[in-house]
This record gives sequence, C-alpha cells and structure tokens, in this order.
Amino acid sequence: MIQYREIASCQAPMSLLLEADPSQECILKYLKYSQCFAVLKDSLIIGVCVVKVLNCGSAEIFNLVVAPAFQKQGIGKKFLKYVLNQLAKKGIESVKLGTGTFGYQLNFYQQLGFHVDSVVSNFFLENYSEPIFENGIQHKDMIRLVCQLKNKEF
Repeated sequence: MIQYREIASCQAPMSLLLEADPSQECILKYLKYSQCFAVLKDSLIIGVCVVKVLNCGSAEIFNLVVAPAFQKQGIGKKFLKYVLNQLAKKGIESVKLGTGTFGYQLNFYQQLGFHVDSVVSNFFLENYSEPIFENGIQHKDMIRLVCQLKNKEF
C-alpha cells in the first residue's frame, strides 16, 4: 500500500537523497531548514521531497526522489501532486526548483505545470566538486522552473 505524508528531515534516508543530488554536503545544507515529505510502501520510505519555504508565499523544492526500483510506475507524479497540494493548503502560491538542462526530469516537471523561469550558467560546474553525467553528457547549466499553485488542484 502506498502512503504519502510529511516526515521530520532526520527521517529522510541519505542514501535515497543522494540518488537525486550526489553531494552530501549540499544535502546537509538545505535539509536542516526544510520540510520533508515521503512516499511509503508498506512503511518503507521509497521517495522523499525536500522543500524549503522561502517567504510567506513561495517555496523551493531542493530534492525530489523515488527509489530506482519504484520509478516509471507513476509514483513520482502522484507524489509531486501530493506535495504541491499540501504546499497550496499551507498558503504557498508558487514553487520553484532547479534541474539539469536536459533529461527526463525537465519533461516530468513541465507535465505538472512547471515552466522555465531562468537558466543559471555553469551551476553544476561551480557548485559540485565531481562532474555530474546523465546519458554520457555532463550537466553544466541549471534550469530554474516555477509553478504557480494559486487556484490549481493537482
């Protein structure tokens, strides 16, 4: 049985968070001041979303991950919809996030109403000590996406 709920940041498994962000140092920086949501299957955490409220009306997703064994089953999409609905209930009107400039993640977020807000040149080169590759291509720039939650239900 799949369940979604808010959890304490200390309950988010580091091994799972590292699937979406390869820098434990970066994760530790954003994790301590953030809210965490989890997707559980039979009481095992199989997905985590780390969100930081920026001000009274906006928030940023820093990490969204579903364990590889549970990907491509629609769990991630349902999970993100749950998170966005929970944030809207808390008065959040817009949600931001950053992702690579290519790959399935960009399409995934756009399907849920996110659109490109800006590009941060050389973000992955300047903020990660090890290069990040996807499908043999190195990530260099980060795309900043935003989704307006006001008057939407996911």
